[in-house]
Amino acid sequence: MSVIRNSKNRGFAAACNQGAQKSDADYLLFLNPDTVLIDDSLITPLHFMQQPENSKIGICGIQLVDALGNVNRTCSRFPTPGMFFFRMLGLVYLFPQIFHGQLMTDWDHRENREVDQIMGAFFLVRRCLFEALGGFDERFFVYFEEVDFSLRARQADWSSFYLSDAQAYHKGGGTSEQVKAVRLFYSLRSRILYGFKHFGYFSAIGLMLGTLLLEPLARFFLGIAHCSFKEIIATFKGYKMLWNEIPALLKSV
Repeated sequence: MSVIRNSKNRGFAAACNQGAQKSDADYLLFLNPDTVLIDDSLITPLHFMQQPENSKIGICGIQLVDALGNVNRTCSRFPTPGMFFFRMLGLVYLFPQIFHGQLMTDWDHRENREVDQIMGAFFLVRRCLFEALGGFDERFFVYFEEVDFSLRARQADWSSFYLSDAQAYHKGGGTSEQVKAVRLFYSLRSRILYGFKHFGYFSAIGLMLGTLLLEPLARFFLGIAHCSFKEIIATFKGYKMLWNEIPALLKSV
């Protein structure tokens, strides 16, 4: 086993690309540090991917469970401008039966199926696909890099598959739960970047303006409703970082 140590945090996408370049394996597994493999977590999906009938499946994920054995709903749809707008207004949370979000919470994740995107906590990829797509887009420091990669794979006629026959334990939020303002900043930054990369120009502009002007108000009032001063402060700090980042972000799109 080789360990690569960087002198600074290059971001999730860049670090994954760096690790992949040092490997010559036919398959690459990107695994979050708060994920623990159990039983046949790796053997089962590898065997599945090696079957001839699955030769066009480029990305495979498995069932992720919490400490109590509950199945987490981790697969997602490719986001649309409408999905982001519904989330900004909180409609996804208030009326989930009407306004579906990106995360497939309406499906119990107890059977195998093709999906738009599997969660990056356990992201098994064919090397040939990873190299063909040039790896993860390193402009995404963290968040949305696997969404972007999955969409580009779909556009190249590869599919993503959720395999419920294997499991792994996933804590969730383990890498960022102590830095909510920073987590919010990177999430919103990556969302805007994704919009400019995959949506039309006017939709991307609308997404950016809604993220910068509309959503902070919704988050502020939500913090008040929760009687959480910490939530309000985290929102303020996260958006302050985002506003400072916008000029550099727009230069990169």
